[in-house]
Amino acid sequence: MTQSCIMVVDDELISLSLLESHLVRQGHEVITARDGKEALARLGQRRPDLIISDLTMPEMDGLQLLHAVHELHPSLPFIVVTAQGSVESAVTAMKEGALDYFEKPFDPKILQATLLRALEFGRLAGENAQLREHFREKFSFQNIATESPAMRQVLELAARLGSSPRTTASLTGESGSGKEVLARAIHFSSGGLPGNFVAVNCAAIPEALLESELFGHVRGAFTGAEREREGKFSVARGGTVLLDEIGDMPLSLQAKLLRVLEERSFEKIGSNKPIPADFRVIVATHRNLTELVRQGSFREDLFHRVNVFPLNIPPLRERREDIPLLVEFFLDLFRQHQGKGLPGISRKAMDLLVAYDWPGNIRELRNVLEYAAILVSDELIRPEHLRLPSAGAVGSAGTSAAAPAAGDGEFVVRLPLENLSLDAFVDKVLELTLQRCGGNKSKAAELLKVNRKMFYR
Repeated sequence: MTQSCIMVVDDELISLSLLESHLVRQGHEVITARDGKEALARLGQRRPDLIISDLTMPEMDGLQLLHAVHELHPSLPFIVVTAQGSVESAVTAMKEGALDYFEKPFDPKILQATLLRALEFGRLAGENAQLREHFREKFSFQNIATESPAMRQVLELAARLGSSPRTTASLTGESGSGKEVLARAIHFSSGGLPGNFVAVNCAAIPEALLESELFGHVRGAFTGAEREREGKFSVARGGTVLLDEIGDMPLSLQAKLLRVLEERSFEKIGSNKPIPADFRVIVATHRNLTELVRQGSFREDLFHRVNVFPLNIPPLRERREDIPLLVEFFLDLFRQHQGKGLPGISRKAMDLLVAYDWPGNIRELRNVLEYAAILVSDELIRPEHLRLPSAGAVGSAGTSAAAPAAGDGEFVVRLPLENLSLDAFVDKVLELTLQRCGGNKSKAAELLKVNRKMFYR
């Protein structure tokens, strides 16, 4: 362990001296204080890498000191010390923002492990603070291109949400409409959230693994758990968790998520030690949660708990005035990625893009433009470069690369003889079905009359 500066705060002289001696022997520089007020005065002279404070002290107790410290330095790691058997008070402190705790009299091994975690957290928090400034600019609301009154209203409401960093938000909208982009903007606009942004697709992870993915597990919690694992909730401490496709979360896990939201704490699988849920939860779905509640596949109590601040993102076909802005945004992006000049797009090609209904929304628009940007060199993107059902685009095999538009009565699959095989046929059917459904995997699975998990496999 590298040398660090640690502040120790305790009104009991013996405990203070023992802890100071131990830390000095470990090679750390130690600042001591006999109460909270003295600690704050010393903090004004020098910022330590970590604060260890007793909870029970006269005048200003450990909780009051914790709040005062985090007003000045939100990312400064803070460990509380509690008397043996008083774990409840330590858990309360962790819910208020303390990183960890240990009991008196301290066990040197437990203390060493706790210090390692806390100091590493502090180091990462410092690096994250610098990255956060970069991402705050990159993912700001100002960088979401729109001329649509409906979308502007959504952004105005989302910006207000940024000032309430613990409020749960619910984002609804069609697949590909930009729910994750909006969730990131909310996260990075929230000044009180210095932690990570963590996105979890509840539909893409098998039910048996999703609980461990979210909560983490301890070693030996179940067969195959050979080592302890941090879950997404732990990774997101102090930040935001986006639970995408929340409508596909299993009912059994919905009950556990409800408990996390209500009690603001969780436990790893196989552990009874509570961990504070000090992160914002944003849920997103393309499905109608009210209808899922009526069908009994989504808990009504969880629906009311996550639907505190609902935001509905309009589909791209309802804000066509945004298409030219998005086209220029993506072309700028591809100029950087591909190292091409990409002069721009012709008027006829732009008219086609504006007239198309975009069942896959912004995601589909990006894919169409990226395909076109690869095809052209130093020329304008023209209609023949657009991979759209109505544009007569040509695919790599010299046949139509797009599925029929939604509502057509036919589904045509063309394959060259040299590539004719059952696997190639299945791949092409999956590709065309996804295109027909605008990239929505659940709808594609329903159209093919197969189980969604089988479709993913």
